Amino acid sequence: MADVKLIGSPLSPYVLRAVLALSLKKVEYELLPEKFGEKSELLLKSNPIYKKIPVLIHHDRPICESAIIVGYIDEVWPESGFGAILPADSYHRALHRFWSYYVDDKWFPSLVAIGKAATEEARAEAVEQVRAGLLLLEEAFVKLSEGKAFFGGDHVAYLDVMFGCFVNWIKAAEELVSVELLDEATMPALHGWAVSFREHEAVKEVMPDSGKVLEFLKILHAMWMKEAADAKN
Repeated sequence: MADVKLIGSPLSPYVLRAVLALSLKKVEYELLPEKFGEKSELLLKSNPIYKKIPVLIHHDRPICESAIIVGYIDEVWPESGFGAILPADSYHRALHRFWSYYVDDKWFPSLVAIGKAATEEARAEAVEQVRAGLLLLEEAFVKLSEGKAFFGGDHVAYLDVMFGCFVNWIKAAEELVSVELLDEATMPALHGWAVSFREHEAVKEVMPDSGKVLEFLKILHAMWMKEAADAKN
């Protein structure tokens, strides 16, 4: 068995990407948990530039950044488990990477902004941005899936992993502020995808419970509200 270790907590959506990729490839690994708010010596040694999770350690060699880790896992175990994660077609591969970058650069910060909002006006603006982003991803899903269950068509592919890690965060944010973000009426395709993604064999095994994600989000929300209050004083 390959010597595979993963530094981080599956409650982190970025760590979950690596967990999902390893599950899809059916690769056994050892999880080395990091405590929230702390950085272990191993983490600092393994990722001295950014000093953050996740870090995949394969044969004692660290690989950092979730997007890079998922690509690495796909290359090292190309035929394992459920097969390739990155699409075989170059154009579709580029589209998956483009939308994954959009999710990280534009969409997820707006989701975080919901939890950080100190006023109703700021929260409403963040909710609107999240929903606008989801509508764009709805369009992307329709084009990429070609009427099938996943962004990768019949199988879970790169964008499924890169965006799917946030599925339970969307649900937690909805419960935190009592608002519907990913609704079936306006985003039927993406809503259906989220259901299919959660039910996938490799995903069900590793997806953290939505209740635990909500508990963690409440901790973050309380921390952000304290920071906002301290900043005013």
